[in-house]
Amino acid sequence: MAFLSDIEIALQTTMKPIQEIVEDLGLTDESYDLYGKYKAKLNVRELDQLAERPNGKLILVTAITPTPAGEGKTTTSVGLADGLSAIGKKAMLALREPSLGPVFGMKGGAAGGGYAQVVPMEDINLHFTGDFHAISAANNLLAALLDNHIHHGNALQIDSRRITWKRVVDMNDRQLRHIVNGLQGKANGVPREDGFDITVASEMMAILCLSNSLTDLKEKLAKIIVGYNLNAQPVTAGDLKATGALAALLKDAIHPNVVQTLEHTPALIHGGPFANIAHGCNSVLATKMALKYADYCVTEAGFGGDLGAEKFIDIKCRMAELQPDAVVLVATIRALKMHGGVAKSELGAENIEAVLAGLPNLERHLSNMQETFGLPVVVAINQFPTDTQAELDAVQAACQARGVDVVISEVWEKGGAGGVALAEKVVELAERENHFQFAYDLEDTIEEKLNKIVQKVYGGEKAVLTPAARFEMKELERLGFGNYPICMAKTQYSFSDNPTLIGAPTDFDVTIRQLKVSAGAGFIVALTGAMMTMPGLPKVPAAEGIDVDEFGTITGLF
Repeated sequence: MAFLSDIEIALQTTMKPIQEIVEDLGLTDESYDLYGKYKAKLNVRELDQLAERPNGKLILVTAITPTPAGEGKTTTSVGLADGLSAIGKKAMLALREPSLGPVFGMKGGAAGGGYAQVVPMEDINLHFTGDFHAISAANNLLAALLDNHIHHGNALQIDSRRITWKRVVDMNDRQLRHIVNGLQGKANGVPREDGFDITVASEMMAILCLSNSLTDLKEKLAKIIVGYNLNAQPVTAGDLKATGALAALLKDAIHPNVVQTLEHTPALIHGGPFANIAHGCNSVLATKMALKYADYCVTEAGFGGDLGAEKFIDIKCRMAELQPDAVVLVATIRALKMHGGVAKSELGAENIEAVLAGLPNLERHLSNMQETFGLPVVVAINQFPTDTQAELDAVQAACQARGVDVVISEVWEKGGAGGVALAEKVVELAERENHFQFAYDLEDTIEEKLNKIVQKVYGGEKAVLTPAARFEMKELERLGFGNYPICMAKTQYSFSDNPTLIGAPTDFDVTIRQLKVSAGAGFIVALTGAMMTMPGLPKVPAAEGIDVDEFGTITGLF
């Protein structure tokens, strides 16, 4: 049986003009700006008008630890929102924008899949409304202003050996990780070692996603630390008089983008920090607007529950004063088999022993949601044709032992109709008693926070700081940043900092090799293991299979 590709399904769908989608939400012409026929931006000032309106239910979609077999978190999120619409609930999606790095690299697009997609998927996966370009431009303007200040006399006495602000590009480009710039004479700047990050790892991205208003955005931008002066004191974007110009570049990007699913459920897609090197959540503004416009806001957090969900709760919910009402934990039989030690090439054969061997990974994520964070949870099995009833029964039995229901999700094949059972369970869960809590307190020391994340969320022994990281920790505490939350930069493939330790490893330490503050975003980044903030392309990048015909129709985009 031949299956259509995601983009073929998307191109065959008749979209509604975006005016119809936003008008169904009750918006007037002054409340949004059109970006073509099928995209618009909602004016964030609308939130002031909606202040007295009660919030809907906040549903978090997360997943087990990722594997090359795939889990389908975004597809499940889209299908769940359509399933909620199918049972008569007013639902809305709040998702991240895809980065061009994965789109042209290994992961591919991020607009869902099969019959559970957001559209226009080719626009969403490429330039969309230009938000990422605006973030890149603002980030690089700040870098240019910094180097220009040093070139013209360095009145702030910036120590060129302690510049922390990097330029960014939204592409996987390993060649830019470590560079030397400012060569060929005084007219070209001060020579120094430097490097690029990918745009989604930029603090500028995090600030956009964690801001509550344009005013809040400006306040956060002013606090960005670009480096340190000769007296070891931080130098900020505010010191460089950059705040206004940066805000001017971001004044349109701050407004959430609205599109639709294949079944015309409204979707806000805004911001896109990675969850392995950043905080992994869509914007606070998009989530808050969705909660005002809908009875159910379905949002997702990147990668597994140990990364995106932990940061969603400990960073985003804490800063934005949000509280999830229920969690959907996505898993596949194929991924559980991989955690049980089966090679990707052998996943099609029934292997109950491998499923059982992989279940501890699922169970640890369930423990985190139920016990560490105190939230009601349902397991959604993203079903594949090769899954057998015996394998599904094994998962069902393990989850029932924890008092957790399992629902089969068929949204890839059936869209909203395949998500009705999941939607009904989510509605039930969202009404249950909620014991929401964080994994650590802000009053904990930096080291205590690191240890609580490692022990309570990852299941490890402790966080081990390198001598350099311990020095950085003391400096951050000296400068008054000790009460900031932690943003862990860690491999997505393991609870540990070693990507080869799959399943649910124990008796491991997590090495913290660097601690740096994102003072504007309001958190401390802890780099673990060999994590890099500029990915590289794989041997056969997805870009090689993408093309466009004479009519402008794109093929190969997932």
